[in-house]
Formats: sequence, C-alpha cells, structure tokens
Amino acid sequence: MDTLKRIALTLVIIGAINWGLIGLFDFDLVATLLGGQDSVLSRIVYSLVGLAGLISIRYLFEPDREVNNRTATGRLNYGTEFGEEEDFSSIRKDDRDI
Repeated sequence: MDTLKRIALTLVIIGAINWGLIGLFDFDLVATLLGGQDSVLSRIVYSLVGLAGLISIRYLFEPDREVNNRTATGRLNYGTEFGEEEDFSSIRKDDRDI
C-alpha cells in the first residue's frame, strides 16, 4: 500500500471514530483535543478527513488484485507454505535413477 493510501485510510479511520463518538455519546473528540469546533486546528483536521474521504472513493472502485502465484521467472510457484520445494521440471526422464 503506498503512502497516500495509508494517510487517507488513517484520516478516514479518525473521521469514522469521531463520527461514531458523536453519534453514540454526543462527544466530538477532535474538537475536544484541538480547542473546539471553531478552532483553526479542528477545521484543518475536519478538512483533511473530508479530503481523505474523497481520495478514498477512488480506491472503492479499484479492481481487486489477483493473488500472483508466479515466481520471478514467470513459472507457477508450487512451493508449500513452509518453504520452497526444488524445481524438478528440468530433469529428463532418462536422467532419473529408477
């Protein structure tokens, strides 16, 4: 996740918690911590949360990323979750000891 997404997500979470506190307890945490709803700092935080919400709309419509199950060489990774297994695909049948 890139930096912009992390910052936007953090601000959206702050806004969600603040709105949850307002809805449940009629308590505005941002205003309490930053000197009231009319203070410059509170208005900056409210503006940043709103901007983060607008930025996050873009991420809502991004397609899900598929799990990439290929190695750096482009081959499928059949390794287990505990470690990598040896690649025996290049060994010919007549090279094996049977």
